[in-house]
Amino acid sequence: MPQAVKNSLRLNLLEDQSTPVEIGKGTSMGFSKEGGAMNIYFLLEKDMHPGVKLTLHFTKTTNATFLPHQVANSLAFSSDKLPEILDQLSIKPESVKAETIKNTIEECEDPGIKGEEKYCATSLESMIDFSTSKLGNKGVKAVSTEAENKSQMKYRIAAGLEKMGGDFSVVYHKMNYPYAVFYCHKIQATRAYMVPLVGRDGTKAKAVAVCHANTMEWNPKHLAFQLLKVKPGTAPICHFLPEDHVVWVAK
Repeated sequence: MPQAVKNSLRLNLLEDQSTPVEIGKGTSMGFSKEGGAMNIYFLLEKDMHPGVKLTLHFTKTTNATFLPHQVANSLAFSSDKLPEILDQLSIKPESVKAETIKNTIEECEDPGIKGEEKYCATSLESMIDFSTSKLGNKGVKAVSTEAENKSQMKYRIAAGLEKMGGDFSVVYHKMNYPYAVFYCHKIQATRAYMVPLVGRDGTKAKAVAVCHANTMEWNPKHLAFQLLKVKPGTAPICHFLPEDHVVWVAK
């Protein structure tokens, strides 16, 4: 079981310590409309090979943990039930936390881009069910980024780059919510890699990188195109995932 999933099973209910983090080349961005920022370093797939130097800051989006499956299923999770949700969680409607909850739910309810199958998992069981429904229930595994030194930011790619699964995977992005909620999506022509890294101080990390072969449906103003100076659909674009995000792949 990857560390990101183990951490999400610890029962520290309603603990929210979201921290904005950096992105490669000195830019910051958020994953959800008003959620915590996500540590992303974009690079072209052709440039992901041993010897390449990267600036990466591996952090967690939130420390929220999963509720038991039965409890999660008993709680409302939809925009039209927002007042009920806030009451159940004892959160004031005018608070910042209330706005974060609203935005996370809306992100989950928004339609995906063309070719994307999406879902928000509110329990470990629902995460497993969605993954196996897309990948099959024979020979699947979950992986996440793990770093020895959380303060290390200067890395180089070491030998042993491993492509995992085929040309699609199911990626889980941890959202800002009082308990663990993962934005899950399967996109065709998406490749996952386990990338061995060595820090400037000699410490090691195993980073999960996801590469999108088809970016034609992306917003032309997407940050990745600006940083990499490419246009939609012209080259596979990869990014590394924070420590509390998870990728499921077929073995």
